[in-house]
Amino acid sequence: MKLWLLRHARVRLPSGLCYGISEVSADPGATEDVAQRFAGLPAPGSSVWVSPALRTQQLATALMKQRTDLRGPHVDERLREMDFGQWELQHWSEIPRTAIDAWTADFAHHRFGGNECTQDVIDRAARGLDAVLSQRVSDTVWITHAGVMRAVQYLVSGGPPVIACAKDWPVHAPAMGEWQCLEL
Repeated sequence: MKLWLLRHARVRLPSGLCYGISEVSADPGATEDVAQRFAGLPAPGSSVWVSPALRTQQLATALMKQRTDLRGPHVDERLREMDFGQWELQHWSEIPRTAIDAWTADFAHHRFGGNECTQDVIDRAARGLDAVLSQRVSDTVWITHAGVMRAVQYLVSGGPPVIACAKDWPVHAPAMGEWQCLEL
């Protein structure tokens, strides 16, 4: 079984902003380009799951126009990006170093920005993976975000159920408009 992790196209924001759960749109031209480049990859009849965020919904719509044989899209809250609370739409460079240090010191459970912790994202991704595996279909596409992609990478690489520290978190995720395929 293949799980395709497809990241939304580039957003219409200046670079360097923290925008986890914030509603921001993706560039329409870039979204169409991503859909065209990705459309030929999933097996016929694959299931498409999508984060509730506008930027991922835009890509789901564009992909479904390219591939009418795909099932969905199914909106799934488990695929949403981390909620960075008070740090949403702030420049990363302007977030106090003490806030970032507190997060990395208790990476699993510190609620960076006050609303959600890394472990919440990992737990959501784990529940989503369990649901995918219970479907027993050939391919599933998740149209999602970097945080969820990193959580999936962490889980499929054998990370323990509770992440021990920030250095265990995957550093790389596909760039906006890119994807990765995992064999489950």
